Formats: sequence, structure tokens, C-alpha cells
Amino acid sequence: MPKFPALPDEEGRSPVRFRVLGPLRVESRPQPGALSGPQPGALFGPPSGAPSRPRPGPEPQLQPGPAKHRAVLAALLVSAGRVVQIERLMAVVWDDRPPASAESVLRVYISALRKLVDGIRTVPSGYLIDVEPDEVDCHRFERLVGEARRAREAGRAEVAVEGFRAALALWRGDAMADIESSYLRRTRAVPLEELRLTALEERVELDLLLGRGGEVVGELRALVGAYPLRERAWALLLDALRQAGRRAEALAAYQEARRVLVDELGLEPGAELVEAHRRVLSSETSSNEGPPPIRSAGDGPPHALINEAPPDISDFTGRAAVLDWIAAGTPGQGSAPVHLVVHGPPGCGKSAVAVRAATMIALPGGRLYASLRDRQPGAVLEDLLRSLGCPDGAVPAALDERVRLYRGMTAPRSLLVVLDDATDEAQVRPLLPTGPGSLTLVTSRSPLAGLEAARAYELGVFEPGEAVAMLAEVVGRERVDAEPEAAARIVRLCGGLPLALRIAGSRLARKPGWTLEHLAGRLGDERRRLDELSAGDLAVRGSLALGYQGLADSERRLLRRLGALSAPDFASWALGADLEPLAEAGLLQSRGLDEAGGERYGWHDLTRLYAAERLAAEDGGPAAVLAELAGEILDRTRQARTALLPAEPGSGRTVAHTAEHVLEPGSGRAGEPSLGWAGGPSLGWAGDSGLVRTGGWGLETGRLRADAQWLSAERRFLVATVGDFHRAGLHEAAWRLAFYLTPLFELGAHHDDWHVTAATGLDSARAAGHREGEALLLRGLADLHRAEGRPESAAAALRAAQPLVEGLELARITLRLGLVERRPAEAERALARCLRVFEEAGDRRGTADALRALGVVRGDPGLVERSLNAYGELGDPRGEAEALLDLARLHLDAHRYARARDCAERRIRINRRLGDRLPEAAGLLVLAEVAGAEGDPEGAARLAGEAEATFTAHSDRRNAAKALIIRIKALLDLDEIDAAVDGLARVMGESDSFGEPRSAEVELLSQELHRRRGLRI
Repeated sequence: MPKFPALPDEEGRSPVRFRVLGPLRVESRPQPGALSGPQPGALFGPPSGAPSRPRPGPEPQLQPGPAKHRAVLAALLVSAGRVVQIERLMAVVWDDRPPASAESVLRVYISALRKLVDGIRTVPSGYLIDVEPDEVDCHRFERLVGEARRAREAGRAEVAVEGFRAALALWRGDAMADIESSYLRRTRAVPLEELRLTALEERVELDLLLGRGGEVVGELRALVGAYPLRERAWALLLDALRQAGRRAEALAAYQEARRVLVDELGLEPGAELVEAHRRVLSSETSSNEGPPPIRSAGDGPPHALINEAPPDISDFTGRAAVLDWIAAGTPGQGSAPVHLVVHGPPGCGKSAVAVRAATMIALPGGRLYASLRDRQPGAVLEDLLRSLGCPDGAVPAALDERVRLYRGMTAPRSLLVVLDDATDEAQVRPLLPTGPGSLTLVTSRSPLAGLEAARAYELGVFEPGEAVAMLAEVVGRERVDAEPEAAARIVRLCGGLPLALRIAGSRLARKPGWTLEHLAGRLGDERRRLDELSAGDLAVRGSLALGYQGLADSERRLLRRLGALSAPDFASWALGADLEPLAEAGLLQSRGLDEAGGERYGWHDLTRLYAAERLAAEDGGPAAVLAELAGEILDRTRQARTALLPAEPGSGRTVAHTAEHVLEPGSGRAGEPSLGWAGGPSLGWAGDSGLVRTGGWGLETGRLRADAQWLSAERRFLVATVGDFHRAGLHEAAWRLAFYLTPLFELGAHHDDWHVTAATGLDSARAAGHREGEALLLRGLADLHRAEGRPESAAAALRAAQPLVEGLELARITLRLGLVERRPAEAERALARCLRVFEEAGDRRGTADALRALGVVRGDPGLVERSLNAYGELGDPRGEAEALLDLARLHLDAHRYARARDCAERRIRINRRLGDRLPEAAGLLVLAEVAGAEGDPEGAARLAGEAEATFTAHSDRRNAAKALIIRIKALLDLDEIDAAVDGLARVMGESDSFGEPRSAEVELLSQELHRRRGLRI
């Protein structure tokens, strides 16, 4: 491996503190007057034998840490100052196979790193390390290479050579040599190492231009020894030997290169090496011969390097992931041409990315650029042929002849060709270069899936951190720092769309008297937002209009109909039409398959506003479209709810066979049949759901899981649609949809969505004058309050519902009141009354629910056993699971541990069969308590940890805290005091965040820890 000289700090630049161009190394900030040498307690540092460059004064270094910690830190450093998504960190650490607890484990790694490295911040959706890019050697390396290339193109060869030398001096070995992450190796280390070799070759090429052939021979011999298949290095060695007057050695080097290529690859030398050999054969042995010019990619006489790429954008921000992808996809010397497609919605910055990538990639044949838009291939080819040196009069008239000539002229060249704003595959195919090592970079709103041998990257909007950084580049860092909340609001209202952010920033830059808050206020009005996002010849509306006008009539109508929806994503069934043409046009983006196996599509919020604008202008608004869609949406949601709650209270039959169908949307009558279809009381985790068998008919478990998955996949869409119906005045549809969704919210602990839809549904039920609907939603709201640990609010909602109903529905509300009654005697009397009412009416569902509730209040396992049998007769596995959980708790309280474990394990088997993760976690908690009671603290800690991970993954903070308390008790039994202290601090923090006093149990644990370790938390 070639050795490079040490690098002195660049004047005025931050010193390099973080090193990944070799083994991971972190240097502490030197303190004035500090002694040199390693500091105690440090974590990262140079490996044994690693070279170090002399520095004046101290250089405290941190010692090696755990492998996964190092991988996380390396991932943050190679994206210094930019957000690293949690999903990307998972891929870094676990190579695309993260465990279920990956997020919580990452938080532990980050916490450990923060104790040793300053600047690691948590941001929405990920983490970033807040350091200057120049403090990280890989970023300084890339900057120095870019500056050297610009100096070379400006004709300042000496400056360029020194720039390349400074960049190469940063290397201490293979990139990230001690980082165990194939993801980082693939996406960052390999491209960095390729850029290192390319930079070395470009520097040597300049040395030859300056007549220093004799000085670089040794370096080149080391390079070809390390990389014997790199033809460009061999060609440079031949030129260096020829320039040094060592013609015989040059001829021998060519024979050695040819032998290696033939033996290893079965290939003869390529055009570049053959041309270098020709120069040796035709040269004199004198060293006075001038150096070769900067190479042309062709085989003709040397000529100026082609560079038609537009100028780079000075305030370009972010986009590390796509630039890494492009760099990784750049072909090697002599390999087959590569075609890369960057696609995405209008205004997402595809062209800016292509231009930035073009400035970073130096291929021997130079750079060609063409803006396609709606141009015909023949016209574009005419321009490209002239750029390649074809005289005006020699350009053929026929398209096929132009294609043949273009392919012939590009065949000997290694070119970068940027084809910007392509419409379809047919426009691109004739423009693809054929030379070995050539790269075609295409931008398009379409993924161009039919383009042969092409790879595609979907470019989305900015992450929040990137978006704020771009706004600061355009507006000025001082103004953004002065109003961070307003800046974040502008980013949110622009949806992170680069075009919108640039326009917003340009307006602020032109109006220094405006505050960011003022512009945010103007953008806050959806009706004016597209008007506000216009500056000069830049306009979001104009960009969207180009795509809209290019659609067929049926596709334009489909986009307008989508404008009636406010959902962030949706599936084709909602519109009853294929959405792929809109995705091909870049107006929708595929989100992949959802958990139910359906294809989902999303769009940018500004595209939604444009579609709504066209709907209002051309079709009169959303009401008619939503009224047309309501029937299908309600019917599908009702059928999926049936799988969660199939047994109708009051009859024991399926919903599909009962009076629920009498309540068709639009009836609005107050005196319909019993409304037993509303579902029984949920005593735990959606406990009134299950399987019904009437006359031998039943739903299979797979159907139960499939419908639950469908509801979960459509949750965001359906929640948004409740609001759409309400705003359009479709109140009957709005309250029904809100009601149908309640079991989904309870099963998945989606409390925020539950609050929103319950409030909207209540408003709609009242607007429709539907008393039963209002009562049903109040009853659901009470279930939500109870799940959140607010029994008084639950009781208030139930009392408000009582005057609205009578009969069995009143009994179901009374049963719920019994569940939140704090006085045991009153609760028992209320539940006993409900049980009598349900038994007299023959309501099997109500009877099962009342038996279970009464058994829990009385502490009577016999009553709960009866409810378990009743749920079994109804064919309700989720009801059985909840009864088993109650039985397990009763047996645990009575110290019947074997029976408690049996009931909990039976429940968990049902939960797993149905795919109900949160209910499964509740069962794991009971098993953890049983293990602790039986003297197995290791098992208790493990089970409680599994439950906590599930609760945390579903944002169920209350139950996560309960699981953590059980785990703390087990840790105390294991005498793991430090871990117990950390856990108790987290529990106390959760209690404080809820605004609730700490429980007696938490205070007792705190006292115990204080007793054992003298700690007070």
C-alpha cells in the first residue's frame, strides 16, 4: 500500500478530531497546558502499530470500545451534521436483521457514546452528531479532493497537486478498518477507498503533466503491486517510466500488465493502456520529452476534456444517502457501462443531486449533460454529437444513423452522461453511451422500470434536519437560529420539499424585514399556500402542473378524486382504480407493500393541495366524491371489525346476520333495533372480540388475523377519512366509521387516533341527531379513558350516555360503570344487576362479560371460569384470552403459581395465533410475576424485558413502566443495583411526564435502593 506524507492542519480550519480513514480514532479536544499522552477513562483510540502524525502539544486519545458502539459512532461520523435514520443505524449494527428490541438497544448504545463523545443529539426519526464536517477526516478528504479537481480544471496544476497530497495524507489504512458492519463497508468504505485510488491517480497524472515522472515511479510500482488489475495505474506507470527515459522498463511493465490481465481476467489490455504502450513505442529514449496531456477518453489525438455539467449549487445541502448510492454504483475502469435512475416527485431536487454527483465523479472521457423534458431523442443526439466533436455538417439526418454514430463515438470513451428530466424509457435508450466504465445518470419523475440493466433510487423529501439546514443556507444561519420554531414550521408547511424550501428561503432573502414567523403564518393558510410558494420563475404550482398536464384525461380525473382525501397514503381499493399511472408520472410514490400485503401509495402534501385545488376548480369540491366512496369504505371497515367483534351482544350471532345491517348509512333513525352490534364491554384488551360458530359456520384464525392486519394497514387512511367525511357534511358516515374503528385502537393502543376520531365522531353523531350513535361513541370514549387510567373521566362519559339509550344497551353502559366504580360493594351490586338483565334477555355475550367482570371484583375464579366457557361457546378466542388473563391474576394473588402459569401460557398461545402483540405482552407480565414469586429472578427479568420492549414499540408507556417495575424487582433480587437504579430513574421520569404522583410501590423501591446503596433518586 503506498505511503503518504503527514498532513499539517490547514490554516483557519478545525483540526481533525475524528478519524475513519483507517481504524476508528477519536481525539479529545486538547486543553491548554495539558500534558500529552493518553487520558484515563477514554474509549476510542488508535490500534496497535497505527501510524500517527506529529502534532504540537497534547493529543489525548480514546481507547477501543465495544464493536457495536464503534459501528454506531462511525455511522454518525460519516454523516456528520446530518440526521441518521434509526432504520439506517439498525442496518449498520445488525446488517438488515435487527432484533425486535433494536430501538431500545440503540438508545443504550447512544447513551454510552454520549458519555465519551460530545454533540450526539436525538432528533425526530434518528440521531446526529453535531460536529463540523472538517473535524471528520473522510469529509475533509472529500472536500480537499473536490477543491483539487476544481483547481485542476482552472489550470492551476501545482495547487491541485498539493490539494490531492493533503487529501491523501489523511489516510492511515483501509477505511473503517476495525468497524464490523458490512452495511458501512458497502455504502461508505468501498466508495471512499475507490475515491482514494482515483485521487492518487489524478494527482500522479498532474505530476506527469509537471514533468515529475521519475519522482512517482516508485509510488506507481507500489500501487500496481497492491492493485494489479487497475489498468489506469499501469498506464500511468508506463507514462512515468517513458518520461523518466526508462523505455525498456516501460515495455517490460506493459508485458507484465498484459500477462496479469490475461491470466486473471482473460482480457487483453483496454484502450487506455494500449495507448500508453503506443506512446512508449513511438517515443525517444530521452527524458526531455514532454508529459502527456490530460487524457482524452477517445483514441484520437489529445484534446480538451469535455465538461458540460451545469455549475454546482453553492448552497446544496444533505442528500448523503443518494450520493453514496451513486458513488457506489460508479463503474470501475474497463467495466460495463452503468445506468442509474434517480426518480421522485416534482420539486424533490433530482436535478440538483445529479449536478452535485457530476461534480464529484471524474471519468477520463469527461462529462456530457442534456436536459430532456419533452425533447425528441434525435434533437438531443444532435447536441451530444456536436459536443463529442462531430462537425455540424457531419451529423446524420436519420435517428438510427445518429444513434449508430453516437455509439461509435462513445465506445472508446469512459464518459459521465447526465440525462436530466427524462419522460420515459424510449426517450433515454438512444442516449446511453457504450464505452467501458461509462456512467449514465438519469433523473425522472418515473422510475423508468422498463430501462434495461438500469438501477433506480427513489428520492424523497428532506429530513427535518436537512430541510432546516437548506433553509439556513438560503436565508442565512443567523435568521434561522434566531427563530428555530418558525423555521421548523416553515419546513413542515413545505413538507420538506426542496423546491418549496428554496422558494420560501428566496422570499425571505429578498425581504429582510420579514420574520420567519410572518412567512410561516402566510403559508399556514392551505388555500393560499401554493400562491405563496412562488418566486420569480420558480413555482411549486407550475412544477406540479407540468406533470398534471402530461396525464391522460382519466388519470387527471383520478388525481382530482384523490384530492378529496387528506390521508398521507392509501391503497387502490379506496378509489377503485389503478394508481400506478400516477406513480409513473411522479405525482404519487409507491410506499411498498403494507402489512396486509397490499400496495400502498403516498404523495407530498403540496401535491395533495394541488389535486384539491383542481378538484374544486373542475368538479366542484370533495363532497360528491366522498359520498360516492363512503359506501365501500364503510362496508370494508365494518366487515373487518366483524372479524374482531363477530359475536353480537344479545343474540350470540355474527354481526353479518343481525340488525346491524338495518342501520345503513343515511337512515339516521333513533328507534332502530337493539344496537347489540355495538360490541360488549372491553374488560381488558378488546376482550369482546372473537369467533362465532352458528350452525357449524365459523371464521378461521387466519381470517381473524388477516382482517386485523387490514385494519392496521389502513388505520391512518381511515382516521383521516373520518375527518374528511365530517368536513364534507357526511355526518352519518363520519360517526359510523369512527365507531367501527374503536376495537382496532384498543387492540393496538392507538390512543391518539382514538381521541381524534372519538371527538369527530361525537360531533358528527350530534350533528346527525343520532342518539344511539352518540351513546356508542361515548361508551367508546369511556373505554379510552379507562385504558389511560382515568376512571373519573370514563364514568362521566358513561353517565352522559345513559339518558340516550335503554334496554340492553343501557345494561352494557351500566356494566362499564361497574368496572370504573371505586367502591367494591357498589361495583358488585351494579355488575350483579347487569348479569341478571343479560341472563333474562338471553344475551350470551353480555352474560359472559358480566360473569367475567363480577368474578374479578369478587375475586371468584369460578365465575371467571364460567365466562371462559361462555366465550368458548361463542367461539370468541380473544374473549377466552382475556378471561384466562384474569384467571391467571386471581391464581397469582392466591399463590397458586402453577395454575397461574398455565392460564397465562394458554392465553399467550391464543395471542400468538391471532398475532395480538400487546395482549401477548400482558400475558408475559403475569408470567414474569409468577417467575419472581417462584424464586426465578433471571426468568422474571427476561420476561418483563420482553414485555417492556413490546409495550415500548407500540408507544404504550404506562404498561412499559409497569413492566419495568417488575424487572426492577427482579434486578434487586439479582443484586444488580446499578441497573435497578437506572430503571427506577426511568420509571420516575415517566410518572413525572404523566403529571401523576409516584405510586407507593415506586417509593418503596426507591427506599430499598437507598438502603442498599445509600442512594437517593
